[in-house]
Amino acid sequence: MGKAKYFFKKLDESAISIIKELFVSVFINEPWNDDWSDENQLHLYIQDLVGQGNSLTFGLFEETELIGISMGHIKHWYTGTEYFIDELCIATTKQGKGIGTIFLNMIEKACRELELTHIFLLTGDNVPAFEFYKKNGFLKLENSVSLAKDL
Repeated sequence: MGKAKYFFKKLDESAISIIKELFVSVFINEPWNDDWSDENQLHLYIQDLVGQGNSLTFGLFEETELIGISMGHIKHWYTGTEYFIDELCIATTKQGKGIGTIFLNMIEKACRELELTHIFLLTGDNVPAFEFYKKNGFLKLENSVSLAKDL
């Protein structure tokens, strides 16, 4: 069997249906266990991430199958323009095989070509993604904290 062929591509709203399919298949499982059964809420969420003026979404394909997505936005900040990743995932069956690192490297290259200066993201420090990001050169910001308030 030959080596898998990966194809990296910037995605837009025309890919929402395949984005939703991959996104749900990853995040309804451990360790997240998100409940995305409300199709309307799911569509609005993905639309928020993919369909805005500063949205920046990348996909990783193996042959013709979408196996990785990074959804975020370009954010202008005093230290430079950054890519703020809101969601990043690799198909569950492809995790632990180095594909996420390949995808991150492609994202970094694309961001450099866009003259972006930083990649920023949030994740929990109690999920496997935290160690994955650290392994790939991301640093925990010690003086930052996420806050939320239920209404």
